[in-house]
Amino acid sequence: MAFTVPPLPYPFDALEPHIDAKTMEIHHDKHHGAYVTNLNKALEGQAELQSKSLDDLLKNLDAIPENIRQAVRNNAGGHWNHSLFWTQLKKGGGGEPKGDLAAAIKSTFGSFADFQAKLAAAGVGRFGSGWAWLLVKDGKLAIDSTPNQDTPISLKGKAVLGVDVWEHAYYLKYQNRRADYIAAWWNVVNWDSAAEQYAAARK
Repeated sequence: MAFTVPPLPYPFDALEPHIDAKTMEIHHDKHHGAYVTNLNKALEGQAELQSKSLDDLLKNLDAIPENIRQAVRNNAGGHWNHSLFWTQLKKGGGGEPKGDLAAAIKSTFGSFADFQAKLAAAGVGRFGSGWAWLLVKDGKLAIDSTPNQDTPISLKGKAVLGVDVWEHAYYLKYQNRRADYIAAWWNVVNWDSAAEQYAAARK
């Protein structure tokens, strides 16, 4: 069965003024759409692979024929990353997490502000295109980043929160000011989604 782009769970302009409507439209419909189109194209004629979930494809890249492996890695990764990313943003988001996730962030990083600084540094410091992540790795919270559309699966981690630092995520509004985009992104973080990811990652 062909992969499909999940609908955006809010209007394109819901994250204004922090992330502009035009960026959201292009990012969701064009960029995410292209990853899904190209993934389906790469898997044409591969009935066994077409029946697998995204997670199964990405966890077993070595089992994918070499002639399509890179295309699957890039496009399945782009689909996986963005499908999570949209759920982790919301109108009126931001602030700080509560409950178990808040406690874990404080115990791991010292304070929420220190955590913010470290995740932002991972995003700003990612050379070229990629993602910065808050992960559960070896049972503990950690911050890391991935190049291109590699996912936390490649880090042997489980995603709690991710920020897209590809230029297509911010260039219309922020041009080359990635740090400004990340600073604005904190205002639309959906901490309920991150808490759900954290709870699932600990199971």
